[in-house]
Amino acid sequence: MAEENFFERVYVIARQIPFGRVTSYGAIAKALGTARSARMVGWAMNACHNMDDVPAHRVVNQKGLLTGKHHFDGTNLMQQLLENEGIKVVNNQIVDFEKHFWKPEVQY
Repeated sequence: MAEENFFERVYVIARQIPFGRVTSYGAIAKALGTARSARMVGWAMNACHNMDDVPAHRVVNQKGLLTGKHHFDGTNLMQQLLENEGIKVVNNQIVDFEKHFWKPEVQY
């Protein structure tokens, strides 16, 4: 199925996000050559919640908002995971987002 292949390609990039850094759904989509598929990247992140090797907490929206936080067990788990990596979060938004942003390399 093409969707499963797309999701796995998303996970390959997500696994590369360095500790203490974040990226966006759109940045992953662009790296895959599918710039308009940020929403599908979000679906992939939601589908990987039982995959310990995919750091889904490091993927946020283009403004640094923790839009996927409701997909994590516990109300503040996504924020706690990011804070454990030294990333400050206030009102569900990453402080100094540009400083923490990691741009994935093009994969296609």
